[in-house]
Amino acid sequence: MNDIQSLNHSKWECKYHVIWIPKYRKKQIYEELRKCLAEIFRDLARQKECEILEGHLLPDHVHMLIAIPPKYAVAQVIGFIKGKSAIQIARNFAGRKKNFTGQHFWARGYYVNTVGRDEQAVRNYIKQQEEEDKRLDQLNLFD
Repeated sequence: MNDIQSLNHSKWECKYHVIWIPKYRKKQIYEELRKCLAEIFRDLARQKECEILEGHLLPDHVHMLIAIPPKYAVAQVIGFIKGKSAIQIARNFAGRKKNFTGQHFWARGYYVNTVGRDEQAVRNYIKQQEEEDKRLDQLNLFD
């Protein structure tokens, strides 16, 4: 895969595997919210000139493979996506029309890993997360 992109004075291929969770790991993502989050994330990423290459919303966490231009820090982009998506969640699903400060949907922090030559392995891992989660839920039914 030749995914080299360019800015005015540079060529780049910077991809990151990012994971974060909702606060208190509540399984809120699966309901109607899950259907809307994918498009919200894509729109917010485009605003920062980023592209979500692969993503999966599990009941209690988000996996994302994202390409971020080198002119942006990873922390800046992920903070922007988490913050703005929390505001949209509050406005659209929690009935709050005004500022949504002091209450957060996402937990603080996230996990990030650079993706080098093993991009296909990361893509496969993200795709397999839902099946693994279903398998673990079935095992827990018998406890």
